[in-house]
Amino acid sequence: MTSSNPHLAPVDVPDAAALARLQQLCDLTDPYASGPAQEELFVAAMAETNAWHRRRSPFFRDLQDAARRDGTLADTPYQAPPVHANFFKRHTALSIPEDQVHLHLTSSGTTGQKSQMFFDAWTIRAAQRMVARIFDHHGWITPDQPVNYLLYSYEPAPDLKLGTSFTDNYLCDFAPARQVAYALRNTGNGHEFDVFGAVAALQRYAEEGLPVRILGFPAFLWFTLERIRAMGLPPLTLPEGSLIILGGGWKGYADRRIGKHELYGRVTEQLGLPDDRIRDTFGSVEHCVPYVECARHRLHAPVWSRVFVRSTRTLAPLPYGEPGYLHLVSPYITSVPAQSVLMGDLASLHPGEECGCGLATPWFTVHGRAGVSRNRSCAVAAAELMKGLS
Repeated sequence: MTSSNPHLAPVDVPDAAALARLQQLCDLTDPYASGPAQEELFVAAMAETNAWHRRRSPFFRDLQDAARRDGTLADTPYQAPPVHANFFKRHTALSIPEDQVHLHLTSSGTTGQKSQMFFDAWTIRAAQRMVARIFDHHGWITPDQPVNYLLYSYEPAPDLKLGTSFTDNYLCDFAPARQVAYALRNTGNGHEFDVFGAVAALQRYAEEGLPVRILGFPAFLWFTLERIRAMGLPPLTLPEGSLIILGGGWKGYADRRIGKHELYGRVTEQLGLPDDRIRDTFGSVEHCVPYVECARHRLHAPVWSRVFVRSTRTLAPLPYGEPGYLHLVSPYITSVPAQSVLMGDLASLHPGEECGCGLATPWFTVHGRAGVSRNRSCAVAAAELMKGLS
């Protein structure tokens, strides 16, 4: 699959001599390539990124030294001690001068703790190119086919820095937009979930005949389907070529969460999309590498990252199939020492061959959030907008 999309264009690392292997890794065009050569390159790229942050970040240098002293560094994947995602809610740890910060994104809504992530031009463009590689792999970059968008994310507003909003708007670059409808409307004093506007957009789009792309939080899509049913409206048939890409999870509405296969079944029943045109994703502002479901709805690790699962008791790496904390590693980031992030999500890891989709890289299943903290995330803030809808 090839495309002229500008997001596939070459991107240069900040220092060609110090990060030569990182450049080679991020230039790989097959997002799911797997083998000894790719692993050797990943190891070399991680060593470069570790050295980069060690020279520029006192925090990472102290963290790595502490792991070396207590004897855990040798057993740490790629010599990069994991940093819990919550660290970035309370601390700023830059590995670049402030004047090189190209983009600042947050992970939460209007109140509560927010991960403050800072990106230089290389880091954010490298992450965007990963997304483009994966979309190109699946044939989802269609520059000659306009589409209508329904975004279950925040309508742009001045000073809005939410990572989910940034991502969903970026995904609109892969197919030209005829119309764009936002489900979370900017009121001038926050955002409100416009469920009737979402229903009307789907009805309008079904009649117009252009493919439809629905992006964003799955909970909002589910509430829209429920409202369509409650209104007694007949099923819609979205035009051929339509696509749903979900992300953000059900955080804050776990008591009303349904299984993804039930959700996908309702989408097929009420909107007419086949199962393979509905994909969930996983990602975070702390770790921008994209994880996109394959046709069998498994989240495979792309060539630019490695996935581990760690014990919730000892943080020791766990074997395939056992649930624990999700640990994500990638050398792509040069702005902040977040090349090894321990997430607050519980997950289990599985070998690629167990999937059967043809991809060789391991895949993981997210089982939910760990702990009982009431800290808000994008999805938590979004879920609060749905109160009173049912």
